Amino acid sequence: MSGAGSIDLNADLGEGGGHDEELIPLVTSVNIACGAHAGDLDTMHRTVALALRHGSAIGAHPGFADREHFGRREISIEPDQAKALIVGQVAALDAVASALGARVGHVKLHGALYNMASRDRVLAAAVVDALVEGMPRLGPARTLVALAGSELHALARSRGLRVLGEAFVDRSYRADGTLTPRSDPGALIGDEDAAVWQALRLAAEGRVRAADGTEVAVDAETICLHGDGPHAVAFARRIRAAFAAAGIEVRCGA
Repeated sequence: MSGAGSIDLNADLGEGGGHDEELIPLVTSVNIACGAHAGDLDTMHRTVALALRHGSAIGAHPGFADREHFGRREISIEPDQAKALIVGQVAALDAVASALGARVGHVKLHGALYNMASRDRVLAAAVVDALVEGMPRLGPARTLVALAGSELHALARSRGLRVLGEAFVDRSYRADGTLTPRSDPGALIGDEDAAVWQALRLAAEGRVRAADGTEVAVDAETICLHGDGPHAVAFARRIRAAFAAAGIEVRCGA
């Protein structure tokens, strides 16, 4: 739980950002693209191997097969289609991981699918069904990473899934605790000082200042930093240094 002196730090990798080898030692959990919005068998193999080498928790990062928009464009999808999408992509990564003697321990949706399932209870139910019914191999250790306070977060917990509430260091929030849509001005926090300050407050206080100035409680066990930015590695190092100076332990939560 945020404010308890420790936090999990996760990154979305295997997406062609070019920084995976440097980023993985700086985070505790990795969410690996499964070949739809980004990645392929080679990138999955390489990223799983890197995560194994550095002891990072391995998770699947399924999303829409819309490479042109990097999986960030909302696409209408039926619940059964969403379930099949998630099961298929997680199975693809799990096959790669199994061949390397590893396992997929958590699932985090990507981009538009993540945002849609965070607010749409019907879609959220399909996601939970995919984990509960469609992936027996994951067993009792299966974990879902979901936006803290979202429909998906609440529904998954009510169905008995282990859930890690997630927050973002480089995204702004609205007063209701949801993320500012990427299409809106100010959705991305480009100032590193501001993003580091947000990360510290999330980890130490469980709070964030929304774009309109409202103070919002965010009960997050894991914090995401995006791995596709040009300064992702330097930013990750700054966050780790800030956490160390504040006495906040970074440890795996997945």
